[in-house]
Amino acid sequence: MVSFRSTLLAAVVGAASLVGLGEAIPHRLPTFSKRQATGALTDTDILQFALTLEHLEAAFYTQGFAKFPEADFSALGLSAAQITALKKVGETEATHVTVISDVLTKAGANPVQPCEYNFGFTTAGDMVATAKILEAVGVSAYLGAAPLVTSKDILAAAASIVTVESRHNTFIRAAAGVELPVPQAFDTPLPPQSVFTLAAQFIKSCPEGSNLGFTAFPSLVITNAQSIKAGTPLNLANGSTTGDAKFCAFTAGGVGTVFVPLAEGSCTVPADLAGEVYVQLTTNGDGNKLDETTVIAGPAVISL
Repeated sequence: MVSFRSTLLAAVVGAASLVGLGEAIPHRLPTFSKRQATGALTDTDILQFALTLEHLEAAFYTQGFAKFPEADFSALGLSAAQITALKKVGETEATHVTVISDVLTKAGANPVQPCEYNFGFTTAGDMVATAKILEAVGVSAYLGAAPLVTSKDILAAAASIVTVESRHNTFIRAAAGVELPVPQAFDTPLPPQSVFTLAAQFIKSCPEGSNLGFTAFPSLVITNAQSIKAGTPLNLANGSTTGDAKFCAFTAGGVGTVFVPLAEGSCTVPADLAGEVYVQLTTNGDGNKLDETTVIAGPAVISL
């Protein structure tokens, strides 16, 4: 039997190419204009954004388990208990959709509806590897939005969800057996537009009235994903959008953002990064915090 450990290790590389390393799937979404530039998101805006992500995650598991029978997951080396647990992850995402939708309705808002998605998985291994990345992005999304929330009640509700999203990610890591379940002491917050850039690659179109007012950054294509580790060059594909970029920004838990000079389409992967790391091209390399107004392309997601 092919082990889940070896299959997922190979599939993670493929999923990394899908999430932020390949061409973005076309999507039909308007520009966020002045609110995006100022970061003046309301609590309702943030809840709608969270609901959009939860819709995506719930649809991901629904489509995956509809497409792949349990035997495909067993063939990866997953036990019956682990398959049940993976299905439970999908059920909790669906519950998040219901709860956030109810909160928005009670607040007098029209909750955004599910979009049409293209997750690109062709095997159960692809699905599980992509789930590993999606759950990490979900954690980063909630952490990045938390400082923007003004209502303590909404912040408390979001905190109760982000802890579950983190459990999802830890479970998938543990089941994979190829990495530490908890690779660093802190999780990674990511600003809304960067999160949306990752999510938009799965979105084909959204119903009228359910489009978020964000524009995704140009995609970032990394050609040597399989050999990435600290101290090695990270190479960008010919034709990647570099514009006026001068730095590669590596954002990871515990270290914030580490800036490395970009030269001739390459930059060196810094040390002391672990887990899912977000890579973006920026015009500025000061400090240790990402400023989205300086982003030229990305994020791409790499696993270290």
